[in-house]
Amino acid sequence: MSPSTTRRTGLAAGLTLALAVLAGCTGERETDAVPPPSSSPAPTVSTSSPQAPAPAFVVPDGEPEVVASGFTTPWSVAFVGEAALVSQRDTGEILEIIGDGTRVVGEVPGVAPGGEGGLLGIAHAGGYLYAYATTIDGNRVMRFPLDGAPGSFALGTAQTVVDGIPSARIHNGGRIAFGPDGMLYITAGDAADPARAQDPESLGGKILRVTPEGEVPADNPFPGSPVWSLGHRNPQGIGWDAAGTMFASEFGQNTGDELNVIEPGANYGWPEVEGLSDDDRFVNPVQQWAPADASPSGLVVVDGSVVIANLRGQRVRVVPTAEPAAAREFFVGQYGRIRDVVVAPDDTLWIVTSNTDRGGGDDDAILRVPLTSG
Repeated sequence: MSPSTTRRTGLAAGLTLALAVLAGCTGERETDAVPPPSSSPAPTVSTSSPQAPAPAFVVPDGEPEVVASGFTTPWSVAFVGEAALVSQRDTGEILEIIGDGTRVVGEVPGVAPGGEGGLLGIAHAGGYLYAYATTIDGNRVMRFPLDGAPGSFALGTAQTVVDGIPSARIHNGGRIAFGPDGMLYITAGDAADPARAQDPESLGGKILRVTPEGEVPADNPFPGSPVWSLGHRNPQGIGWDAAGTMFASEFGQNTGDELNVIEPGANYGWPEVEGLSDDDRFVNPVQQWAPADASPSGLVVVDGSVVIANLRGQRVRVVPTAEPAAAREFFVGQYGRIRDVVVAPDDTLWIVTSNTDRGGGDDDAILRVPLTSG
């Protein structure tokens, strides 16, 4: 890709959008005020016809067991074969799980932790470990050759993939994942400035799509721009079902946290609208929740289910892809704040807690639980 100034190029001409800056922007909410239920419309829960077989989906089965503990602000897990790597937000370290303990693989250079920023999402592809990190110059995605083998992994020299993503103490987004098309998708928050989400010249408040090297794909919806979708407040989870449908979780402000189906070039409304609206310029979420019950972070899509980690809501939520207005909840309040969920190579669900973040805990753990048909 050309230098960072090229990465900051705007959307194509003709994308004319109204801007609105809302006051009172909040972060990942431990104690945010929640409006009365009447101000947060409840989603309509669909039910299958008695004559039709229920669509297949999976749910957690039983009580989780500890994979490893002793983490400090773990944020993301990436598998390299059977080996598991974990990012720690506030230390800037990549850890490898060895047995029921960990070893330090390396420290991502230039990480400037603070508030919700630091070392966030990681992903592995093509022999590289990709990492989203907050630096003094904003958020960026880097990649590192992953040298060695399980038990002795080391990080090679950092290469910048995308920079120019705005940063702040809150709303940094930070999830990265490779889609079924082989492209790298990046969630970017509005960095405490809601107007960025509708600003065609800003990478904030967007979901971005680039090649593994950071180039803009020719089939992106806005020529020359890495923007895939816009109008986001603080998206922190992305995943795809077997048909290629893309889902994303997003923190709302006071009315509703969201689960969205992401379409290229679509506008999800922030800050003009939050949650469900009747404004046909914007795409409505397929489900929304009161912030006290959610604060959705990482998600994984597996076998007909969107499985979502929830911070303030302290639960794992499962949404069937065939009925995205329905949901089931698991482990409510049992493990505190939950930052991420991921499916391991053995098909168990891994659950990443986040109590050293702002939950008052001394350490965090990664848990595992089998999945079974819902």
